[in-house]
Amino acid sequence: MSTNGINKALKLQFGLINYENRYLTAEAFGFKVNASATSMKKKQIWTLEQDEQDGQVVFLRSHLGRYLASDKDGKIICGAEKRDPECRFLIVPQADGRWALQSEPFQRYFGGSADYLSCFAQIIGEQELWAVHLALHPQASLLSVARKRYAHLSASDGEISVDSNIPWGVDSLVTLVYLDGKYSLKTCDSRFLSNDGKLVKENTNATSFTLELKSGKLAFKDCDGKYLAPVGPTGTLRSGRCSKPGKDELFDLEESHPQVVFQAANKRFVSVKQGVSISANQDVETDMETFQMEIDKESKKSMFRTNGGSYWTLVTHGEIQSTATEVEVNTMFDIEWRGQRVALKASNGKYVCTKKNGQLSAVSDTVADDELFLMKLINRPMLILRGENGFVCHHKNSNTLDVNRSVYDIFTLIFNDGAYNIKSVNGKFWYVSSSGLVCSDGEKSENFFLEFLEHGRVAIKGSNDKYLRGDQGGTLMCDGKSVDASSLWEY
Repeated sequence: MSTNGINKALKLQFGLINYENRYLTAEAFGFKVNASATSMKKKQIWTLEQDEQDGQVVFLRSHLGRYLASDKDGKIICGAEKRDPECRFLIVPQADGRWALQSEPFQRYFGGSADYLSCFAQIIGEQELWAVHLALHPQASLLSVARKRYAHLSASDGEISVDSNIPWGVDSLVTLVYLDGKYSLKTCDSRFLSNDGKLVKENTNATSFTLELKSGKLAFKDCDGKYLAPVGPTGTLRSGRCSKPGKDELFDLEESHPQVVFQAANKRFVSVKQGVSISANQDVETDMETFQMEIDKESKKSMFRTNGGSYWTLVTHGEIQSTATEVEVNTMFDIEWRGQRVALKASNGKYVCTKKNGQLSAVSDTVADDELFLMKLINRPMLILRGENGFVCHHKNSNTLDVNRSVYDIFTLIFNDGAYNIKSVNGKFWYVSSSGLVCSDGEKSENFFLEFLEHGRVAIKGSNDKYLRGDQGGTLMCDGKSVDASSLWEY
């Protein structure tokens, strides 16, 4: 479902953990399933799909695009290419947040361990219970289904308010922190939401919520069995009185697009404050100087959306205005990554330059100072990176970084004149060693460069002009000569 025309709700992807703390795994060989893996990688990720007619019925699709199914004798296989009747399951949520999965046609429950999985139990026991570990990138926008409004940090009131029409600025970023089967909601200033609606520094029992699913939407249940809901005129997010989730208690997670600020050669910020023309004429950064960068999945070109919902577009005489309400060819720009600055090329093949009066126009054939912009990412003060094999996380016994973990560490992203410094959990900085290893214990900061090349993915270049990538052994290196799947990161 698309809300306010901006984003789509994220597809729910997760790992399922059995009573022995092992993940449900789909093997490529013979479409067999087992519960033997100790961590969540590609083979342990399942996508939830709902039946259009009956919202209670779900299908579990493996990373191979095949569906989990059970026959009348309880035999489990994951080879179905389409949603056969035997692929229909019901989720039976338990008080502790775990799920029992019931075969809809045969009414039996799915469970077991290692290679001994079946769907034949008539009642739910410990072996039939599965904990849910979300696999999507944990930074998102949170939308209230009932209010059709987004959650954002209201720092002055010390709360999360659910009253934004669009998720704008760093305040609208919510980070889900996963610990021991529970989730906490972290704001951009590194505080946790408590069930009484207050924001606190420490992650405690009162800030830990069990995730429940109802008709494809999420509900957050607190330690007292009550659910988070927006309360009052500003939609203060806190636990309400309900011990059963209704529409008020349901949320969607939506992808959080990068939002950026541009500074032109005249040292002023690009803005829409003056009306429809896009001009570099402001000295402060507000919502009027913030633009959402949306990357087209096919062409990889970028669109820039204003907080009023319109797009930058090329008009007559090369002028750039914010008059487009739909995406079309003139709203698409190519970004050229030039170290600490970027150049923008419009659909007429010309570069965007800053005129003497600050007005932006696409009239240049070459790039000089007036065609270069400082671009600053504003809505990722906390950086979580996920590559093709998992999340980036500190290595347990060394100063290197793993790239294949099912848990993530939260790093701090610090802007530095068009480059970025990355700070580790321990307060030390990332740097690249002479052998191309990325290390996380630097005393002084080193510059990295973010290149937003694809929808939802960023490439990161080191000061050595090479790209960060995950190597075969699961270690973060900075030795990539070009960008491929191993050097693109969800962020």
